[in-house]
Amino acid sequence: MKTYKINYIFKNLSIKNRYPKTELIYSNHFTFLVSVILSAQSTDVAVNKATKKLFRIAKNPEQFINLGEKKLKQYIKSIGLFNSKAKNIIKLSKILKEQYNSKVPSRFEELINLPGVGNKTASVFQNVILNEPRIAVDTHVFRVSNRIGLVEENTPDKTQLALEKTVPKNWKMSAHHLLIFHGRYICKSQKPLCKDCYIKSFCEYKNKNL
Repeated sequence: MKTYKINYIFKNLSIKNRYPKTELIYSNHFTFLVSVILSAQSTDVAVNKATKKLFRIAKNPEQFINLGEKKLKQYIKSIGLFNSKAKNIIKLSKILKEQYNSKVPSRFEELINLPGVGNKTASVFQNVILNEPRIAVDTHVFRVSNRIGLVEENTPDKTQLALEKTVPKNWKMSAHHLLIFHGRYICKSQKPLCKDCYIKSFCEYKNKNL
């Protein structure tokens, strides 16, 4: 897609969402990382509902270790894959305490080596917390960016690399959130609201729902 089209798309997405930011509720770097881990194959609404009570009693690695895996599961059992997520979060907490003085590392290579932290989670953390121009790719970003023609890739990781190469510098900080919100509320998976879409004139999707 031509650069002028990409600028048009993000300009119009930003008009509808002037201050794009995460919908996850957190109190520090650690609780944000935990929230992002929990959000995999879940929704921000579901995560916020679960962590509202959880973060009242545990906000740092030591408190999560003391809480333990079994009790942690009770707080997050409404979230998909809660068993594996609880196990990873406790393991992550122990590593942070033992190796990083209970601080979340900032380097990408260190982040992705933490239990439960993959490319997407590490990229979200760097973008939101460290203000780095990373374009994390979740299901919404993957669907929207390939559907409308921003990129043409078949995996989330390839999509991220393509987006970070293609998206102009002035949009890289906000691109992740703008694409997510567009995917959640307009460019939906099954029945995209193409008739109400404010970027449809430059969207390259051939099967528009008009």
